[in-house]
Amino acid sequence: MSETPDVLLPVEDAKAEILIGISQLEAERISVAAAHGRVLAEDLASRITHPPKPVSAMDGYAVRSADVTRAPSKLKMTGESAAGNSFNGSIGPGETVRIFTGAVVPEGGDAIVIQEDTDADGDQITLHETATAGQYVRPQGLDFEKGQVLLESGTTLNSRHVALAAGMDIPWINVTRQPRVAVLSTGNELVLPGEFIGEDQIISSNSIGITAFVDAAGGIGINLGIARDNPDSLKSMLQGAAGADMLVTIGGASVGDYDLVKSVLGEEGLDITFSRVAMRPGKPLIFGTLYGKPMLGLPGNAVSAGITAVLFLKPAIDVMLGRDVASQEQETAILTRDLPKNDRRQDYLRSVLGRNKAGDLTVKPFEKQDSSMLAVFSSADCLAVRAPFAEPAKKGDRIDIIRLDPRG
Repeated sequence: MSETPDVLLPVEDAKAEILIGISQLEAERISVAAAHGRVLAEDLASRITHPPKPVSAMDGYAVRSADVTRAPSKLKMTGESAAGNSFNGSIGPGETVRIFTGAVVPEGGDAIVIQEDTDADGDQITLHETATAGQYVRPQGLDFEKGQVLLESGTTLNSRHVALAAGMDIPWINVTRQPRVAVLSTGNELVLPGEFIGEDQIISSNSIGITAFVDAAGGIGINLGIARDNPDSLKSMLQGAAGADMLVTIGGASVGDYDLVKSVLGEEGLDITFSRVAMRPGKPLIFGTLYGKPMLGLPGNAVSAGITAVLFLKPAIDVMLGRDVASQEQETAILTRDLPKNDRRQDYLRSVLGRNKAGDLTVKPFEKQDSSMLAVFSSADCLAVRAPFAEPAKKGDRIDIIRLDPRG
């Protein structure tokens, strides 16, 4: 083990140690139709120009602007151009072509007079408005040009990105493989939802919540279940992590007689980088390597596990996906109540955001901050951050916050 015992590591130092021990995973090639939510592993350059030719932005008549310098004017209709069925000829002096939105503007035409400004009598068209060159015409390449890079590596693809990639005529794309994160809870006191609950037992909510958190962060969560507080059970359940890119344990990370994660996994070769962080909640936090893969040991307390997942597990998944970790940067909001002086541990207060009458972002920490209160954590949409030894903060002061992803 390489850790220094009894050292409370600052939060940012702990995060840095974790990110040093994590690498981006390899790319895989998938259909653009299956790419929503995935992270690009390459820059995407368009294979086509869009639109490929000048097209009409409105229903109406394609004209030569030189023929429509006065209103009213009359032109002879010589054909029709529709999307997917273009007019094959050209527009000569004194001529016009009926055109529909998205249709290619015939050669010779350089403007569109909209349908509402015209009257038709057979092939004789009266135009009640003048036209200027380029009017209601979408020029070639208005949207993008062939070879233009429109989506960069590291982008998490939303529905608009996927639509754009398809519009660029890209059927297959390279994305970073989703990390497989094995989640293992420990404790004799834990039972699954729906099982009989003894007087000294509690529901195992953490493994379900952290597995869902991994999925929301872009990984693939693998819930290994519950290991009991004995070496044989822990070693047996650990076998389910084979093939995973990262192991996350929940509980067993403290110093009690039944907290066996460090000792049992140490026998299996766990090399611990650190096991205590100067934060509240979440001080007993383990990070190291096991079987050549990163291992993160979260506290067994439900809220502590959730907050440490936000601060440490999410950035680790970001790195494995090739995503920008800076997306978790702090911002500030105005306090709505006083806060006392802080002690030596960085504090993360479960809080809700709002707006004052001036429209400024406000933050209201919950009065009760007990780390066992899962209902409070569930209601929070941000964490108010209090630095170690921070002086008392007054209502109206600005304070750092970290938003909680509503998906996670």
